[in-house]
Amino acid sequence: MFAVYGFCRVVDDIADGDGDREERLRELGCCRNDIVSLYDARPTARVAHLVGPVRRFNLRCEDFLSVIEAMEMDVRADITAPTASALDAYCDGVACAVGRLSVRIFGIPEPAGTMLAAELGRALQLTNILRDLDEDAARGRLYLPRETLRDAGIEASDPKRVLAHPGLGNACRAVAARALRHFAEADKVLSKYPPRIAVAPL
Repeated sequence: MFAVYGFCRVVDDIADGDGDREERLRELGCCRNDIVSLYDARPTARVAHLVGPVRRFNLRCEDFLSVIEAMEMDVRADITAPTASALDAYCDGVACAVGRLSVRIFGIPEPAGTMLAAELGRALQLTNILRDLDEDAARGRLYLPRETLRDAGIEASDPKRVLAHPGLGNACRAVAARALRHFAEADKVLSKYPPRIAVAPL
């Protein structure tokens, strides 16, 4: 898990870095090449720490690449009021793909592991979106879905205007309700397939 976290930390820091967009995209492209080289049995120094976990837990290349692709979405342009489908694709990359890597380490069998990653990943990412509204707005980003904003009477997509709109609470409650539904579905999976994690004694 430390190795997977380390990879995610690197690509997230690139995406949220201060460099210009083209430079950050080049850096993410280098990360993509590193992952491809890793699975071609030619690991670079930057991903050498992943060799053992990939072999031991049969971690999938496409999940690492999905994380990078989601980071690229943030870099190409500031995300503001994405469509519901675009937001779902983003959640899949930044959260569910990490979940798919994690459940293999935890030992949750397929297809339950994939189901858990899909539900819990979306639940957690939607929660993060609600938690970070102010921080994201300061970066010029707004992840609340366009359709949800319109249902709440908000036609604007500018982050600061949306955050000042009286209908914001209704939009947030709709997103929170969706997150709760995903949490409930994740709980159903966990009740049938609890993860096999060895906890070291204190």
